[in-house]
Amino acid sequence: MDKQTHTLVNPQSGELAFKLYRFESIRHFDHIQRPNYYSLVWIQSGEGEAQVETEKYVYRANQLFSFSPYQPFMFQPQQPSSGVVIHFHPDFFCIHKHHTEVACDGVLFNNIYESPFIQLCERDAQSLKWIVEEMEHDIQQNSLATNEAILSYLKLFLIHCSRIKKKEDVSNRELEEDQPEKFIVQRLREYIETHYRTLHTPSDYAALLNITPNALTKLVRATHHKTPSALISERIIIEAKRELYLTDKSVEEIALELGYDDPFYFSRFFKKQTEVSPSVYRKTVGQNKMAALLKKS
Repeated sequence: MDKQTHTLVNPQSGELAFKLYRFESIRHFDHIQRPNYYSLVWIQSGEGEAQVETEKYVYRANQLFSFSPYQPFMFQPQQPSSGVVIHFHPDFFCIHKHHTEVACDGVLFNNIYESPFIQLCERDAQSLKWIVEEMEHDIQQNSLATNEAILSYLKLFLIHCSRIKKKEDVSNRELEEDQPEKFIVQRLREYIETHYRTLHTPSDYAALLNITPNALTKLVRATHHKTPSALISERIIIEAKRELYLTDKSVEEIALELGYDDPFYFSRFFKKQTEVSPSVYRKTVGQNKMAALLKKS
């Protein structure tokens, strides 16, 4: 049974802005979740299997998973699992607009090249535990400027987690330096980041790397447990989501900028990847308000 839920609501829309709760059972996550907000799921005890997109991972105690809006995930426990969940809507805290402050975009969230979780040591777990307890206390007290206080604690939580993730990623890359196949995959990442707006097929990148498409597929499956097509598509979708959220560009304009001459084909591609249309995504993550804010700033 879950313990008390702590929630902040957007007074303008009446929709969820922030939600924090502890769980004693993870079974309510045993089917695919696709919420329209960011989610942090901290497994404090237990173990089982996590599915994120189409990939599966073994989860264990003191792992913290991070998910972007509409990113599919689920947990299948093999042992009783408990922990903490934090949800926040992009209108409450925009990771894109505050990237220079928190730097979690492309690290904790929208990081298609690394695993979607971090492993916490005891010291890190204690630090995050303190932040969670302070957020719970502040919402319970309902004191002056509660939203601003929770936003500050959330930033601190995200900064701490991003630092852990960056250290993990650096350590992983150092271990891979002496492996020739990992060098090719690193080049692939660089090429995708440079060319995803114009090159959309694995054969395009295989040509840049001077290897066959089949060889590229084997390498990517071995290192990322997904296909090159999935990596390319995920990168395109991340940029499409940013444009839908941060700008007031039309879907047709965004499609053209991402190399799609047919906006209807692009919309079908977007919906296939996210299960919502570009217009629904824009509506549910609050684009209009964010675009207006950015124009004023």
